[in-house]
Amino acid sequence: MSTAAVAPARPGQVLADLLPASRVRDVALVVGGAALTGLAAQLAVPVPGSPVPVTGQTFAALLVGTTLGAGRGFLSLALYALAGMAGMPWFAGGASGAAMPSFGYILGMLLASVVVGALARRGADRSMPRMAGTMLLGEAIIYAIGVPYLALATGMSASAAIAAGLTPFLIGDALKAALAMGVLPTAWKLVKR
Repeated sequence: MSTAAVAPARPGQVLADLLPASRVRDVALVVGGAALTGLAAQLAVPVPGSPVPVTGQTFAALLVGTTLGAGRGFLSLALYALAGMAGMPWFAGGASGAAMPSFGYILGMLLASVVVGALARRGADRSMPRMAGTMLLGEAIIYAIGVPYLALATGMSASAAIAAGLTPFLIGDALKAALAMGVLPTAWKLVKR
């Protein structure tokens, strides 16, 4: 019986780097991250008065960026976006295509995955306070792109877009940040044992 060895953690690594390095690993991680994001997007709860539902999608996208690093995280979210634009029904609630008003959030996830992945390489995923800050920054990036896109796509005013595309999600985002704040630093502590 053989088991794959997990490499010891070194500075500048993300969790995915602890797996034995290979192109097959990287492809599997990128495809797996896209699939995780697509599955999490199916956990969608409509928000009254908003074309944007509450989903697990943003949490998954930030988790993918943090655990895979900037490059693989970006590729994973790019695969997710491109497959969804091509017709794969794995955007929120089984939607696909780029014509939906919430597509700006997906574009924001691409950039956010790069930023949180780069911060994770600098150790931001190894302590609770830094992880909370990393997740909140990632969520702010998603909103910075998603809310203006929502306003443009629907003709909403800026204040209406903020009311429909930001305000209803703040409590859930704080909960997602708290979850990540516990999960990722704990994973690093387990790896160091």
